[in-house]
This record gives sequence, structure tokens and C-alpha cells, in this order.
Amino acid sequence: MHADPPPTGFPMQTSFGDWRRSAAAAAASTPAWAGTGSGSDRGADLGEAEDFLRLFYTENADQPVTFARRLYQIRAEVESTGTYAHTSEELAFGARVAWRNSARCIGRLYWNSLQVRDLRHVTAPEDIFLELCEHLRLAANGGRVRPVISVFAPDTPDGPGPRVWNDQLVRYAGHRRWDGGVDGDPGHTEFTEQLRRMGWQAPGTPHDLLPLVIETPEDKPQLFDVPRDVVLEIPLSHPDYPWFAQLDLRWYAVPAISHMRLRVGGVDYGLAPFNGWYMGTEIGARNFVDSDRYDLLPVVAREMGLDTRKASSLWKDRALVEINVAVLHSFEAAGVKITDHHTESQRFLTHIAKEERQGRIVPTDWSWIVPPLSGGVTPVFHRYYDEADLRPNFFLDDDARTRSKGQCPFGH
Repeated sequence: MHADPPPTGFPMQTSFGDWRRSAAAAAASTPAWAGTGSGSDRGADLGEAEDFLRLFYTENADQPVTFARRLYQIRAEVESTGTYAHTSEELAFGARVAWRNSARCIGRLYWNSLQVRDLRHVTAPEDIFLELCEHLRLAANGGRVRPVISVFAPDTPDGPGPRVWNDQLVRYAGHRRWDGGVDGDPGHTEFTEQLRRMGWQAPGTPHDLLPLVIETPEDKPQLFDVPRDVVLEIPLSHPDYPWFAQLDLRWYAVPAISHMRLRVGGVDYGLAPFNGWYMGTEIGARNFVDSDRYDLLPVVAREMGLDTRKASSLWKDRALVEINVAVLHSFEAAGVKITDHHTESQRFLTHIAKEERQGRIVPTDWSWIVPPLSGGVTPVFHRYYDEADLRPNFFLDDDARTRSKGQCPFGH
């Protein structure tokens, strides 16, 4: 799962004492030019690298190379080049643990099932685009949506790795009308207008797929239209209200977050799109309901004949429930994987119990874990959680926010 912001899926940590060294100790053993994760430089953080390696060997003891020898290799590589290359096994483990450590994700029970695609060798914009399309195909999986991450080349002291400006691989455009309304997703009007200025010839329908903007160190940002046949979409209807289908709503099956930085062992991967599957409320209580998005509560309440003149009629609550009923019903009718917030809340507590048995804490942001619908009647509401910034993890940087809002990050 993912949320919109991030999908319902993605993190955790192990117990071999206080393996995470203090910032002072890490700085003492790290070259002055090495990366700190601030985004201001791109060298590897040697302290983080060693911490990650200890974690990797603690949870993957059967390795052909000893911990001491691998640590020596990494230190030599960082001293020589400013960074180091993860093995495929290290990268896969790091990506899965980044999901495990994601404090805002409720769907982490399945962290170890994440399919990791090592695409560090793919660097040309055209080839990156083809792999992003393949990501959507693999993740959709004919409706049996599966968690996938595609990891491209990392940042290095020589320059940044590739980036995608879009916040998700699939989004609907937002076209402003002359009367002030919006056809499509109002949350993406600024980005849509930026893409038009960059040359995108938008069809102008309510369900236009936004093109992907791919930026590499060697090339200026390029636009690529997402083929319709790689996007699994679900038309929305309601089991009891035939008029709901006439609203002409649809949503996509794969919430692939594409503007977050994956940080593994002190190395940053700026292009590492990942997805879980949707929890219904992410669509039915956020995308379709937030006032700066589709804002459907008044529309649905009116069609239901509810009294919207006073809040005490609970018209918002009643309309909200029916929108979420429509989302779950439509996905299930189409044979596309989705989960409800009650089921996923219980699964999250199962995840916590499993992690505690392994001696690991589960970093959790209560405000993101408690569902935006009927939170008080879910089991995740009535408890406290651990707060910790564990790594590997995913991070959202200021320049990524700028890109996805339709603003040029270079100021021109």
C-alpha cells in the first residue's frame, strides 16, 4: 500500500546494541568532503556505510566475503573515489529496510517481499523511460499489485544521478477552464501548466496522463508520454447508487512514488520509484476529498440528497463513507488489489509484534498511520509508538517538492 503522499508501504531496525554511532564519531571517521545526506554534497558517508554494513551482516550472516574484508573494501573505495558501489544483495536489502523504516507507512508487514530492480547501469533518458514503463507493468501484475522498487544510478562526487520531476509515475493532469474550474486533478494544475510551457501538447480531457519529466546530468529535462497500456485504471461505480458512475471518475492501480530519495549506507539514489498497493482511504478520503484535489464531498452529498446546510447533519461523514465504499467496490469488481483501513490497521499491529520479537523497534508517525476515516475505531488509534530516524530510509528533498509543483528547480 501507499499513501498519497507516500504509498501504503515502506521500514525497521535491528538489535546489536547501539550500532548507530553518534554524529560526532561518524564525523571523526569520515573524510571532510563525504556526504552528510543534506543534499549539498554527494559523497558517501563512511560512518553510515559502516553502520549499514553491520546491519546487513547481522541479518544476512551467510556471506561469501567477511564483514571485515567488505568494510576494508568500502573504506578503500570511499577514500579513493569519495563513494562506493553496493553489491546487488546490499542494495536489495537496503531498499527493503528503507521501507521497513518508513515511519509514515502503514503497510510495512510485507517489507521483505519488495521486488528490487537494480537498474544502476541504465543512464540514458530514453532507456530510463522504458524501465519506468516496465516498472508499472510489473507492479500492476494483471491486477495482483505487488511491491516494486526500481533503483537507478546514485549521486556521486562527480555529479547527481538521474531524477524524475513527477511525484508519482502516474498522475492525471489538471486543466484550468475559463470559468475557474478544473478538468482533471486540481492538485496538478501548476505542474500541468509547466509541462505545457515545456512543449507538452495536452489532449485536455479529465483523465490525461501526465508525461514523465526525466532529467539526467548529461541531458536537459525531457518529456515522455506514458502509454495508456502500461497504466491499469479502474472506473468508479457504487453498488447502491447508479448515478455514481455518471461522475466519470477513475483511478489507477499502482501508486508509484517517484520523487523521494533512497538513502542506503550513506549513498543517495535520487531516482528510485517504489510502490505498494492502495489502501482505499488514500483515494476515497484524500485524493477525491481534499479541498485542493477533487473536492467531491459536496457533489456526492448533493446527489445523495443530504442536508448540507448544517454540519450537525453529518453530511460530510455520510458522503465520505459512500465515496470510500465506491472505491473499494470498484477495485474489487475489477479484480485489482486494494485493502481497507480496518484490515490494514490490524496488519500493522501484526507487523509491530513480529518486529518486536526480532528485537527491533518500528518507527511510526501516528498522524500518518491512523486512517483519515473512522480512525478512532481502528486498533492503531489507541496506542503510542516509537519515534526514530532510522536508516536506510526514504527522504523528500526541497528540490523534489519544487519540481513536482511545476516550478523549475534551476530558477530559469
